[in-house]
Amino acid sequence: MSVHRLGIALVLISIPAAFPVLSQDAGFHRDVPSASDFRLLNVEVRGEALEGRSALRVAGDPEVLGAIATERREVMAELRARGERPGPAAFEESRRDFLAIVEDVEFGSGSIEVELAGQPAPGAQGGARGFVGVAFRVREDDETYDCFYLRPTNGRAEDQLRRNHSAQYISHPHWTWFRLRAETPGQYETYVDIGPAEWIAVKIEVTGEKARLYVNGAAQPTLIVNDLKSGADGRGKVALWMEGSTVAHFRNLRISPAG
Repeated sequence: MSVHRLGIALVLISIPAAFPVLSQDAGFHRDVPSASDFRLLNVEVRGEALEGRSALRVAGDPEVLGAIATERREVMAELRARGERPGPAAFEESRRDFLAIVEDVEFGSGSIEVELAGQPAPGAQGGARGFVGVAFRVREDDETYDCFYLRPTNGRAEDQLRRNHSAQYISHPHWTWFRLRAETPGQYETYVDIGPAEWIAVKIEVTGEKARLYVNGAAQPTLIVNDLKSGADGRGKVALWMEGSTVAHFRNLRISPAG
C-alpha cells in the first residue's frame, strides 16, 4: 500500500470514534450538531450556547435576507401604486426556504426528536414570531416537504387568537400556513405554552399519512395531522427549519426511521 493510500485508510478508520456512522437504518443522533452534519440552504450556522447549553445557532444568510428585503420593497411599491394592501400571499414569490438538511438519512415514517429555541432576529419587523421547527420528507428540490413549526412569541401573548396560532403544520410549496388557515381554520394549528429564546423539547412521530407533534414531554400530542400532504408513502430528508426573521438554536437531534 502506498503512503498516500495508507493515509486515507487511517483517516477513514478514525472517523467513527468522533462521528457515529450514519445510514438509513441507523438513523442520526447528535447531542450538539455541527455545520458538517448538514447541507445548508440559505442559512449560516455556528456553535453557540443558549441558557448554558451548547447548541447550534442557525440564522438566515445575510445576502439572502437582503435580496428578500429588496424584492418585498418592490412588491410594496407596486401595491401602493395600485392602492392595495398586501395580504399573506403577496410576498410568496420572495419566500425562501431556510433549512439545514441532514443528507445521510432517508425518512418516511419514524420519529424525530430535538431541543430547539427561536426568537425574532435583531431588527426583525413586528410580524416576526421566532418561527422555528423541523421539516421532514424533504424532496430533492429542497422546496417540497412537510413541517411542524412553532411561533414562540405567540405562546404567552395577551391576545388569545395569537395564542391559538402557537404550533403549526405546513406542507410547502402548495400548503402554506395562510392557505390552510383560510380553507380549514384551526385544523392545522393550535395553542401550546412556549416562549421565545427558551428551550423547547419537540418530538414528531410519523406513520404513513399521520403525524403527531409532542411538546416538552407531554403525554398527549399538541397537534395531530391525519392527512399529511406528502401522502402515506412520502419520503425524503429531515431538516432543521426556521424562517428568515428568526435566530434559532438546536441541540440533541435524534432521527429514528421506522424499519
